[in-house]
Amino acid sequence: MDLIKYYTGTGNTLQLNGQNLSVEDVGRVARHYVPVSIEPDALKKIEKSRAMLKDLVEREAVIYGITTGFGRFSEVSISREDSIQMQKNLIASHAAAVGEPLPEEVVRAVLLLRINALASGCSGIRPALIEHLVEVLNRGVIPVIPEQGSLGASGDLAPLSHLALAMTGEGEAFYQGERMSGAEALAAAGLEPLTLLEKEGLALINGTQIMTAIGCLAYLDAENMFKATLVTAALVLEAQQAVPDAFDPLIASVRNYSGHKYTAEKIRSLVKDSTLIGSNSRKVQDAYSLRCIPQVHGATANTLDYVRGILEVEINSVNDNPLLFPDENRVLSGGNFHGQPVAQALDFLAIAVAELGSIAERRIERLVNPTLSGLPPFLIEEGGLNSGLMIAQYTAASLVSENKGLCHPSSVDSIPSSANQEDHVSMGTTAARKSRRVIENLAQIIGIELFVACQAIDFQGPEYLGRGTLLAYNRLREEVDFLDKDRILYPLIDKAVELVKGGGLVEAVEREINLSK
Repeated sequence: MDLIKYYTGTGNTLQLNGQNLSVEDVGRVARHYVPVSIEPDALKKIEKSRAMLKDLVEREAVIYGITTGFGRFSEVSISREDSIQMQKNLIASHAAAVGEPLPEEVVRAVLLLRINALASGCSGIRPALIEHLVEVLNRGVIPVIPEQGSLGASGDLAPLSHLALAMTGEGEAFYQGERMSGAEALAAAGLEPLTLLEKEGLALINGTQIMTAIGCLAYLDAENMFKATLVTAALVLEAQQAVPDAFDPLIASVRNYSGHKYTAEKIRSLVKDSTLIGSNSRKVQDAYSLRCIPQVHGATANTLDYVRGILEVEINSVNDNPLLFPDENRVLSGGNFHGQPVAQALDFLAIAVAELGSIAERRIERLVNPTLSGLPPFLIEEGGLNSGLMIAQYTAASLVSENKGLCHPSSVDSIPSSANQEDHVSMGTTAARKSRRVIENLAQIIGIELFVACQAIDFQGPEYLGRGTLLAYNRLREEVDFLDKDRILYPLIDKAVELVKGGGLVEAVEREINLSK
């Protein structure tokens, strides 16, 4: 799946130090090819930790993954002479991922996040390794990383090993859209393969960068989707001549959720100056899918804030093992590679996003059902001869049902590995991949809601719309005409969906109304 590119990169080089990366930075580098570099102070930290590691190796200290084997083999001693061969063996044996390659933008995000984690100077690598990673990213070498095979503890071992393979001239990579061997891709970009020294193979593959890269891009898309749902929900409110009381700030003030307040405020802005809202004097209150928009959408807004917080901690964390602390003269073996915080957050993201689709489908049903809408059946003239938007609602319902299955949390699952040494895992990358699928499905549902809502508005009169909703209606009508008789629907739905996914709908509205918090 190609995620949608709607961020505008500045073109300025992004300097990394392991501490100051934002989710938006991930989008800029992954989607708009903003180049990166390492801050000089970060390089000094890297040099310091490498010097410490070299001293420990020379003294033949017992250090996991350097003078011992890995996982179940952690009690097997490895000689200094064999340590470098062991790093090569590690990458070869762990490159066991399967499935379709991750999209280019995800791999670019993975490279960025791996660089940022290593920039903290706790991994014992050489500056040459991180500089090589920077060049791989900046010159457009895209390692082929199969999407399946991570348990999300000990990091994303299998997929990250495929990244390391390409850096060493093994495996495969894409360069300028062509798939080739890792050696060929490096050569085409003017780079030499990297030889991994002590600890460096382990430092490359211990980490949560696959799940977190997917999660960051999914979050950015979910943020765009959320704004789009505010617009489509507002259009439905007008098409249904909804009672405005549910969006009154007094109601929000006595429950005090920030997401509720934000949602109600943006809906009020979108329908400002509308003569459709509240125009049915016989209505006292609306069905929940209309009246409870502040509560349901607001809950998702709160979840997005939580997920963003988790992701921004993780992308500025050191999560390989063991870790070196030169100032304290300590080497510590722990479990920062365990993806549980990210796994739970991305499961929560999928659930919160799926609920936006669930309530939107109910609004679609209200519009096409004449008993509920007061509008022509399935929003078409000459019903019977024409079926109108009957099956558009079917499609939305199918996607909502699919999302329910996808929202079973991956983070409650665990399966032991490495002869029970690694006996609890997060399944965080599975959670990340599922969250992306749920968001893709939501885009389809919201595109259908946009299409259906504008069709319903044409029976009410678009001239009566509010300030923001009129902008949205006009933007769709630039792409899709009123449906006066049955036509092939999928190209029309596709155009509406593209407006949602590509950010065109939100951009059109935000020329006048800021939909951000």
